[in-house]
Amino acid sequence: MRYYVPNLKLPTIMRKFTSIRTYVIAMLFAGFTSGFVSCEKPVEQKNVGLQLYSLRDAMGQDVKGTVEKVGAMGYKFVEAAGYSDGKFYGMDPVEFKTLCETNGLQFLGSHTGRDLPEEGGWDETMAWWDQCIDAHAAAGVKWIVQPWMGRVGYESLEGLKKYCEYWNAVGEKCNAKGIRFGYHNHDKEFTELEGQVIYDFMLENMDADKVMFQLDVYWCVVGGKNPVDYFKKYPGRFEIWHIKDKAELGASGTMDFESYWAEAATSGMKYGVVEVEEYNMDPFESVKVSLDYLNNSPFVVLP
Repeated sequence: MRYYVPNLKLPTIMRKFTSIRTYVIAMLFAGFTSGFVSCEKPVEQKNVGLQLYSLRDAMGQDVKGTVEKVGAMGYKFVEAAGYSDGKFYGMDPVEFKTLCETNGLQFLGSHTGRDLPEEGGWDETMAWWDQCIDAHAAAGVKWIVQPWMGRVGYESLEGLKKYCEYWNAVGEKCNAKGIRFGYHNHDKEFTELEGQVIYDFMLENMDADKVMFQLDVYWCVVGGKNPVDYFKKYPGRFEIWHIKDKAELGASGTMDFESYWAEAATSGMKYGVVEVEEYNMDPFESVKVSLDYLNNSPFVVLP
């Protein structure tokens, strides 16, 4: 190959030297870049968890097989959505924990709860929580999150305040057993009640030492709010994120995940949990695609 540079009246030998030198440099560069590509590092497997509600049908049919598949995908931990009467998906707490660990997963958290007790029902409700917390402690979980609030909390600020007081009491019980208690939002918490945004009222009336918040970023956006605004207004309160999109992560194009991660430290995030409620494909493929999205996104950093 020869490279001819017009209008430069170089001696023939100089033109040949220039051509050879250019060729050698090009070949060296090509060799360097091909070597660089061949030495690419494997995709980092980040500390991503899965809310098992994402595979609710499969968990209802085959708990062991489903957990095995989740571990094989590369998830690092799970958050349960199947606690009842001292058991997880019908299994003893230690048995379920062992199942998770056998498949390379930590069992770190759980969604469960009880509505605000009616008049005269406080002691019975607190007894339910005692059993619940003991079961979670036996499984070694780090957090319990209640993912709903009854209608009383949406009807008046008085009712909402009662919920805040109730959850402060539950959080105190959890603290005594070394477990964090938290609340998971949907979109309705971002509506106003008597001139105040429900979610803001909750943040301002629940003790940060007793109740943390698991912000579901998707439902926050559906509710007309920006997660970043909450991270800045209430720094450190959002210890766990539910990382969600309309279906698979990144599929809708409406979730600005990169801007959320830019304020992750401000939010107080300690764990990130994928939750998929709707699917564009088989649910197992869907949760794997969501995991791959996070692992392949350079802006995603998880503790």
